[in-house]
Amino acid sequence: MLALSAWNWIAIGIGIAVLLAGGGLIMVNLMAILRAKREGPKSHRPLIGLPKQRSRRSFFGMMLGIGFGVALLDFGALSIAFLWPSPKGGFGGKVVVPKKTSDIKAQIASSKAPFYFAPGRFYLVPYDGNGAIYQKEGVLSGGLMALYQRCVHLGCKVPYCVQSQWFECPCHGSKYNRAGEYKLGPAPRGLDRFGITVDGDTVTVDTTFVITGPPRGTNTTGQEKEGPFCTAPVTKH
Repeated sequence: MLALSAWNWIAIGIGIAVLLAGGGLIMVNLMAILRAKREGPKSHRPLIGLPKQRSRRSFFGMMLGIGFGVALLDFGALSIAFLWPSPKGGFGGKVVVPKKTSDIKAQIASSKAPFYFAPGRFYLVPYDGNGAIYQKEGVLSGGLMALYQRCVHLGCKVPYCVQSQWFECPCHGSKYNRAGEYKLGPAPRGLDRFGITVDGDTVTVDTTFVITGPPRGTNTTGQEKEGPFCTAPVTKH
């Protein structure tokens, strides 16, 4: 079962309210039409803003109200569908990586690069530093962390530079070490991350919530760049 944040519930509640408002508007207008047809225009109880006596103008106004109600229903349904996290293992839900933990670690070691999983929009990186803060936040499990692919500066996708062994943003030069901790550039903090659980040979990453990356100055690995940069170096700001 998927967990929803407070903002998810607020947004979904607004969507439901819009749905109910649209459905109510449609029902009120339909009931008014049926009442006018059954009792005649003189006995019709007008809706707010409509004339007492049924006329062509009032009829078309009522039909416009029905159309507006249908539009509200569509908007509410689309809002809920958009905001509800995906239950199919994609981004926005709990993602089970379809590869064994041992195979993931072997690939990382042989390629000297993180394991990238596009459907979940994250990198899996090995971690062997002082991970007390990461253990507490639930972003470290089985020697792996899941880093969100977005640069925390302006949201560009951050590739990994095998030469420097750092993440290097090609947009504005922000740089992060192998653990996603801030090193250089305009980024305000380290890379954001996701909760992760390693159970035997199964890796599950919870992309329902984005967990804010560590602040500038965090250096739990002591790793410095190990070769030339892939993007132009940018001084700290």
